[in-house]
Amino acid sequence: MDDTPTIADIATALEAWAPPGSAQDYDNVGLQVGDAARGVTRAVLALDATPEVLAEAKAHDAELVVTHHPLLFRPLDGVTADGYVSNLALRFAEAGIGLYSIHTNLDAAPEGVSFALAERLGLTDVGFLDGFADTLYKLAVFVPEDAVDDVRQALADAGAGQIGDYEACAFATEGTGFFAPGADTDPHIGTAGGNVESADERKLEVEVARWALGPVKAALQEAHPYEEMAYDLYPVKQKNSQAGLGALGHLDDPLPLSAFLDRVATRLDAGSLRYVGDPDATVERAAVCGGAGSDFIGTARGAGADAYVTADVTYHEFFDVLGTDGAPEMALIDPGHYETEALTEALLRDRLREHFPRVDWHRTDTTTSPMRTFVPSGDAGDEPS
Repeated sequence: MDDTPTIADIATALEAWAPPGSAQDYDNVGLQVGDAARGVTRAVLALDATPEVLAEAKAHDAELVVTHHPLLFRPLDGVTADGYVSNLALRFAEAGIGLYSIHTNLDAAPEGVSFALAERLGLTDVGFLDGFADTLYKLAVFVPEDAVDDVRQALADAGAGQIGDYEACAFATEGTGFFAPGADTDPHIGTAGGNVESADERKLEVEVARWALGPVKAALQEAHPYEEMAYDLYPVKQKNSQAGLGALGHLDDPLPLSAFLDRVATRLDAGSLRYVGDPDATVERAAVCGGAGSDFIGTARGAGADAYVTADVTYHEFFDVLGTDGAPEMALIDPGHYETEALTEALLRDRLREHFPRVDWHRTDTTTSPMRTFVPSGDAGDEPS
């Protein structure tokens, strides 16, 4: 029997960890090029899809490339040899190599990109910096007494009832249900066209993330014994503990900012850092967000972070951490977009090796960022007069 996993099998494992529905609405995640039914024996992992990464995949006889950043952010008018994105997509297709991207859904996942960044910088007791709002629903379904355990288990197996580090959370209350079967019905009790019936029931309540609603409702329909089941679905106005952006933790041994800056640069292999902060200030509580996370500067300050590490911070956003006297109230550190996310390659490799140990998972040897840091030699001659 051939136990070679397909691209679809790999996608299923990744999406159980980082559901596509948790991606930002501007994003484009999932299989971008290729046949989901194709078997995979070798794969390349990279932050970005580039011609060099494609060449590596060919050299390794790989059937799949998994990237963090999507090649196809927006629809193409055509897949031709013209233009960087279109040309590269065409070359992947011509080579018969699949391209799968897992982007902001991996940013939002427990133990995702920002959690890996926090671990790399030595933070402990790490949690989400900002949990997702408006993504939780409460499902309340009315179930006959003799079917409660089966329905509750089916809901849990489909992903409902996750609260923090707890799974299969549910609440049940006893009650009596009344109904009159119509002439064309096939009722669980009573007869079609008969009198009003009553049944001992439980009102079973579970929390469900927005992206799990489809499979949870399908599982409910399959497990529920009634021909027509009664249920309510309504939004929960609190933040989701199972998805969010950024991470927040603390250093077991506090550091002066100067030493923390050195740690960030060294551990992220950053050639330079842009930052604002007092080098003598103490860093104990720190926040991080892989990639462009300047939207959470205020969130990090509100969480009491002594330092916030992220990327793509604009000039004016550095002013956002200054107090009324102009002194920084929190250190803000930008090592670079690639530098805060390159660890995603190892994160994916380690995860996928656990699930698919027979596949050769190769982390790219290519630095996929097109940006370079120029350091002047100091030998440029006299300044112009």
